[in-house]
Amino acid sequence: MKRIVVAAAALNQIPLDWEGNAERIRLAIAKARSQQAQILCLPELAITGYGCEDHFLAPEVGEQSLLSLKALAEDTKGMVVAIGLPLWHDRSVFNAVALLVDGEVSGFVAKQNLAGDGLHYETRWFKPWSAGAIEHTFLEPLGASYPVGDLVFEVGGVRLGFEICEDAWVAERPGVRLARRGVDLILNPSASHFAFGKQEIRERFVLEGSRAFACGYIYANLLGNEAGRAIYDGSTSIAVCGDYLAEGDRFSFQDVELTAAAIDIQLARLQQAKQVSFRPDLSGEDDGVVKIDYALTAAPLSYKTEKPGTYEEGCRFEEFSRVIALALFDYLRKSYSGGFVVSLSGGADSAAVAVLVRLMVDLGCECLGVEGFKKKLSHISWDERPLTNQLLDCVYQATTNSSETTRHAAETVAHALQAGYQEWNVDALVKGYQSMVEQTFGRTLDWQQDDIPLQNIQARTRAPGVWLLTNLRNALLLSTSNRSEAAVGYATMDGDTCGGLSPVSGIDKAFLRNWLVWMEKEGVWPDIKPIPQLSVINEQAPTAELRPQEDKQTDESDLMPYPVLEAIEKLAIRDKKLPREVLAYLQHAPESEGATFDTLKGWVIRFFQLWSRNQWKRERYAPGFHVDDKNLDPKTWCRFPILSSGFRQELEELKALSESDL
Repeated sequence: MKRIVVAAAALNQIPLDWEGNAERIRLAIAKARSQQAQILCLPELAITGYGCEDHFLAPEVGEQSLLSLKALAEDTKGMVVAIGLPLWHDRSVFNAVALLVDGEVSGFVAKQNLAGDGLHYETRWFKPWSAGAIEHTFLEPLGASYPVGDLVFEVGGVRLGFEICEDAWVAERPGVRLARRGVDLILNPSASHFAFGKQEIRERFVLEGSRAFACGYIYANLLGNEAGRAIYDGSTSIAVCGDYLAEGDRFSFQDVELTAAAIDIQLARLQQAKQVSFRPDLSGEDDGVVKIDYALTAAPLSYKTEKPGTYEEGCRFEEFSRVIALALFDYLRKSYSGGFVVSLSGGADSAAVAVLVRLMVDLGCECLGVEGFKKKLSHISWDERPLTNQLLDCVYQATTNSSETTRHAAETVAHALQAGYQEWNVDALVKGYQSMVEQTFGRTLDWQQDDIPLQNIQARTRAPGVWLLTNLRNALLLSTSNRSEAAVGYATMDGDTCGGLSPVSGIDKAFLRNWLVWMEKEGVWPDIKPIPQLSVINEQAPTAELRPQEDKQTDESDLMPYPVLEAIEKLAIRDKKLPREVLAYLQHAPESEGATFDTLKGWVIRFFQLWSRNQWKRERYAPGFHVDDKNLDPKTWCRFPILSSGFRQELEELKALSESDL
């Protein structure tokens, strides 16, 4: 019976941070060694970071990656370690994994299935490796020739194979071929960004892979906000023959999270022998098997393999709270900013952003301790005030159209969060701009003729002062626009969209409002208490407060009910349905209950008109975070022409439709 200890490490890397990335890899190796692990799987492209973008095409990046690998080799003495890196071979770049055994590079496995959907762009930089292909390449920085391709490594009698991230997500998984070649362990180094519901899929392919291929399966993902937009939850898991042995914590604020377990190789082989469709073919040595003379000692029988207690899955509000808090923390420390500034309007969006900053502090201190939290933000000069007070400044900027309701709400939320809080009245500045333009036009501006310009000047007048405060603090100004507003352009450019980072731009308004109610009443499991003061936000109808108060302006009266907007956006943008199809679906949607056919038709027409004419706004939004498959970021996810027909023909046909036509 051969019982060995294996480990998976999640790493919080930074693109092209050669020294920092190597330091974190060494820390992971040291942690694995302390757990008596003999085989360690690190994430995809761990040496460079996953988010290097077009710099993957720089030959010097490939050369430096090999030099880093060479320097790290000495740290792998007495272990087997898989490290991801870009590999130049035959004038192409491959997304590869190097296997180091006892301080020596043994060979490279290259990714066969490249991610090219959504925010992934791997096909721009990397070439996919052909299944079954095996070649040799001379690597000058290492001074030797190595096998590269669809390899299996036999180390001390244990066979190791690889599925690299996307390889495990496709129907024709490399694991099928690996099982036929008699692998005992499959290692999956990944860079799989967070999205709602994605963890359940990962768990299925890890468990199913270990069961179907009758082997041990080790999965290691990246951790944190690596390059700005994509966030990695740091999931790690180890399974054997359809059973979980260990699963690591997600959303950690640590640089390295390690998961280890002991695997009974003999048990896996007995299970594999029962698999009729996956009979191992061990007859030849020309099937890409690299045999390495290295002893894997039996693991101590006392080694614990039970699944540890982990963060409870399944609640989107929990995941949202943790993933955005981690994303903000990494953005803050990796940009060396002095804190955050939020223009707090007294409404849901800005309140949500401020609460997320407070969660960043609470969850960060829960994970790292107060001193550990401060140490990771060592570029900030700390004093004795509460941490949130030092990291977050909130400003309420009133005009003549602002109400006491929103002023009180902003003040209440800021004080509940222990944030810095100021109130400014910018009405004199608004009146100054208005008077200056009236002199040019030769007439008085009024709400009947100049509704939108008079609304917009209020929003834009709020920007310069809050930018000045942000610059003085060396801070990050957080934009508060949500995805629902981005879809229909219900935002003022250089007004409420101003900022260097937009943390909720990928989240729809309906979700944010429900999340705020949850934060008011529930809090984040298990120890972050609810914030009952959020009731002052949740009791209001969302409003821009840019028209005179007697107009009783609300967002939904300007647009449509937010749940309906969310449903239309999902159908039109994510599912690519045209106006007639959207209306047909919407007729039977629960969000449309109580609305007449003509009302629904008007909402659909309004959505497509506003969507088409406001692409230029989406092109100018500050960077935001990706948390699901409905993101509207045109740079990395949802592309649409700035100039188009605006669905003119389709909307004209829709206007003529009666309910019986559908």
